[in-house]
Amino acid sequence: MTQAMIPTEPVLYSFRRCPYAMRARMALAISETTCEIREIRLRDKPAEMLAASPKGTVPVLVLPDGRVIDESLDIMRWALARNDPEHWLAGDDVAPIAANDGPFKHHLDRYKYPDRHASDPLEHRAQGLALLADLDHRLTGQACLCGETRSLTDVAILPFVRQFAAVDRAWFAAQPLPALRRWLAEGLASPLFLGIMAPRPIWMPTV
Repeated sequence: MTQAMIPTEPVLYSFRRCPYAMRARMALAISETTCEIREIRLRDKPAEMLAASPKGTVPVLVLPDGRVIDESLDIMRWALARNDPEHWLAGDDVAPIAANDGPFKHHLDRYKYPDRHASDPLEHRAQGLALLADLDHRLTGQACLCGETRSLTDVAILPFVRQFAAVDRAWFAAQPLPALRRWLAEGLASPLFLGIMAPRPIWMPTV
């Protein structure tokens, strides 16, 4: 790679609707990390991204020194370690994030994509709802998952709850989750979330 080709700022390979990429973009935005965001097509992944991270999933952050961070939580923590103006790292609660990324994501995928997984969507919807009830209980009496202000935990989990709610909005709206629905609505209406969801053109490498 010639000196002219070496990026002078981090490069993030992203897909707008991917919940993992959403939370990475929010952390990069709140930390005021200047980076080039390259929106990709998942069915046509660029060779540059695959060279950096052969596993082929987003997000992938390539740093100017050549280091690659290809796990969304690691990207969040890297960005916030550089600058954490809202003190998100003070609310980095491993247990609910692990429950979200593990069992909840398992049930979410099988609820949303039953044909892909040969699953019973109603069974997995019920299992996911039980996990969301734990979050609703946690949010009763406080604005956010770790207190009165949003933190890494809120931002790490929000995109996945959004995805679950969107499968059947009328059904979700009828569930006894008032605190969770309030939290979700506030998060999705925030300038931070709206900003990172602005559409971007698909990135194409220059010839």
